[in-house]
Parts: sequence; structure tokens; C-alpha cells
Amino acid sequence: MTSSGQPTFTASTPHPSASMSPSVPPSRSPAPGTPDVKPSAHSTDTGRPQHSEEVPLTVATRAYAWDDPQCEGKYLINRPPGEVSPPVMGQDVPGWVKAQGAIAAGGQRMALTVQGTGDETVVIESMHVRVVNSSEPPAWNAYLGSSGCGGGVETRSFDTDLDAGHPTIVPKAGQRGLPYKVSQYKVSQSDPEVLYITAHASAHDVNWYVEVQWSSGGRQGTIRIDDHGKPFRTSGSRGRPVYEYLVGGTEWYSVAEN
Repeated sequence: MTSSGQPTFTASTPHPSASMSPSVPPSRSPAPGTPDVKPSAHSTDTGRPQHSEEVPLTVATRAYAWDDPQCEGKYLINRPPGEVSPPVMGQDVPGWVKAQGAIAAGGQRMALTVQGTGDETVVIESMHVRVVNSSEPPAWNAYLGSSGCGGGVETRSFDTDLDAGHPTIVPKAGQRGLPYKVSQYKVSQSDPEVLYITAHASAHDVNWYVEVQWSSGGRQGTIRIDDHGKPFRTSGSRGRPVYEYLVGGTEWYSVAEN
């Protein structure tokens, strides 16, 4: 628990259970590109278990769920401005990111929609950040591009510092944490929860994923949340050239980094 009384969620290894996903041990070795990490045997790109009878909940992930009024994200791209497509918004963002070979820069906001698969109540016990590896940020250009916005959903917001030696997930100011008492966060098919995690990075290029620990009745387990079977990737962008694309504009132009 922090000095303010808010619980923190450490990256300690969860206890074994029959339906757990295997974890990838943390590493701080250099990784010039996104590593080819095999997905968990019990999860898919959205966190949905392959054998739904084993795990009584699903987690659908939105990887670029910014809540900024102008819906702006920041990305590192290994291309000159003339070869980068104009930014897009909403559901088109993941396709744009993939097409540009972009990396979320400075921060990345994830939306996790956690829902039970039946009437049985499932308790969300904790969430843990797992760092696959961490290295120096690539010397690429930074681009300010529009991204998808979260709206109309009551947020449960959390932060994590990926530059830390052992990143933890902590509630944002004014938000309650994951259950210190298990009566707080419960889900079922008719009563989902949307949890937002903002991951920050300024000094490192980090590949990471999230584990959600759950319990239901006498069962318990862990679901791995990643990006289509690969870790999420978030990088710092200090000192990189920054470009912006005005709404209604026709090209990228250089701006001073704030």
C-alpha cells in the first residue's frame, strides 16, 4: 500500500492455478525491434481464452483509448514526414499504427473491458505489468497524430511507469483501486467493467503486457492481455524531431517539443 493509503499492484509472480497463463520472465536486455514472443496458451489477442469453459470471463482490449479532448496520441515512426500518412481517428488508429510501423511514444492508454461469460460472478483480484524487455528508444521521428477517444463510459483509471525497475499499476488520483476488499470489482455477463491503464515511458523502449488475476467460487486464474499475441510496445521520445498534422492540413510540419 502506498503512503496515501491506495493499494498498489506489484509485478510479483502470481500463485499457480489450473487455468493460469504462463508468464514471460522480465528482462532488461536490449531489443532493437519488437520481440517475437509467443502468446499464452490460454488467451488470444483480446484476452479471450481459447477454451471458454476454463475461464469464466473475457477481456476485450482497445490499445489506443485516449481521453484527451483533441484525441491526440504521439508515435515514433522510422520514416521521413513525406512518407507518413495523415493521422486518423477512432477505430482506424490500429490499422494506421500497423501500416506506419509506429510505436506509441511517451504514453499509451489501454481500455480493458472485462466481462463474465455467464451469470456467475467473477472477482477481479489484481492486475500486474510484465516487462518482456526494455532498451534505449529508437532514434526515429515523433509524430503527433489523432487517436481514438474514450467517451460515455465511467472510467476506472490506473497508471504505470514503464521506466521503473518493477512497474506497478496504481489508481489515478480520485479513482479507487482494484479490490482491497473483494466486494469492490466484480463482473458477470450482464455487469462488465471498463478499466483504463495509462502506461508511461520516457527513458526506455519497453515491450510489456498485463496479467489480470481473477477468482470465482473456488476457482482462480490469470489471463494475459497483449497485442494480438505480441507484447504492447511503448517508448520514450526525448530529443526526437517532432512533427504535427493540423486538422484540415495537407502535410506534416516540424514543431518544438513541449
